[in-house]
Amino acid sequence: MLSRHADNLYWLARYVERAENTARLIEAATRLSATPVPGSDGRNEWEMAVDGTGTLANFREAYDSPTPRNVIDHLVVSAANPSSIRSCLDVARTNARSVRTALTMDMWETINSGWMETRSVTTANLTRQELSDYLAKVKEISLRFDGSAYRTMLRNDAYYFLRLGTYIERADFTARVLALKAHVLDPKRPSSGGSFDYFQWSWILRSVSALTSYHWVYRDNLKPNLVAEFLILRAEMPRSLVSCYENVSLFLDSLSRDYGRQGPSQRQARTMLSQLQGTTLDELFGVGLGTYLDGFMADNANLGGMIADQYLG
Repeated sequence: MLSRHADNLYWLARYVERAENTARLIEAATRLSATPVPGSDGRNEWEMAVDGTGTLANFREAYDSPTPRNVIDHLVVSAANPSSIRSCLDVARTNARSVRTALTMDMWETINSGWMETRSVTTANLTRQELSDYLAKVKEISLRFDGSAYRTMLRNDAYYFLRLGTYIERADFTARVLALKAHVLDPKRPSSGGSFDYFQWSWILRSVSALTSYHWVYRDNLKPNLVAEFLILRAEMPRSLVSCYENVSLFLDSLSRDYGRQGPSQRQARTMLSQLQGTTLDELFGVGLGTYLDGFMADNANLGGMIADQYLG
């Protein structure tokens, strides 16, 4: 496969995943804004949503304050924000067109029709219900694309690059959401357990669509240490860090098998997976959850660079 086609597939998957993640953040912020419990860290739920996408500095340059209208404009339709849903779908479609012959008909139709259906949306004409419908549509596009790839693509290098993009992006998002709320996940902090904390733990799980599955696994009320364990160390949770890296390692090894050689990206992925599988929750809290997650995000970004150097350059 040509490196530019591998690059298109990798970033196609990353931007589809990013659009879905942004939609889930907005949904979680909308739900949290309806609760009667004010934030304790001086930031409202809308600013947290922007920070969860890693575009807070960009937002502050363009807007005066994190009001719902400003945040929705920034995260949904702003062309100046490369992580807005519209920007993500634009880039995803452009990449899909570049590798049209590597995609199945179902995959192309999902991206193309979804892009056309969401183009007419502007912040000015979004009521609360219309916003909810729009976000549901964005999630549907991502889920249909993911499902059609799983069901219809050959298991070859095109599929492996696509899935790598998905899991690298997913790992970054889960770590970023956890890092935003690392301070409320420490079970030893004095204020732990109040109603404010409950809504924050719920926000974390809702942002990665994990609230229901949390209760399936633990059959217990929300507890900060269990929320952290679930999204970092539980392999059965498909958005956990360890689950993402099981898949990253799997698909990098599949590429090395098909291409007949390994490189730094395979070694880095195996090292990160081994560290995740070999650590405990007490060790994570011992070094500081925020410190650990910052390091993980840096390592994840570094792996993305290694993949680019090894395969996409």
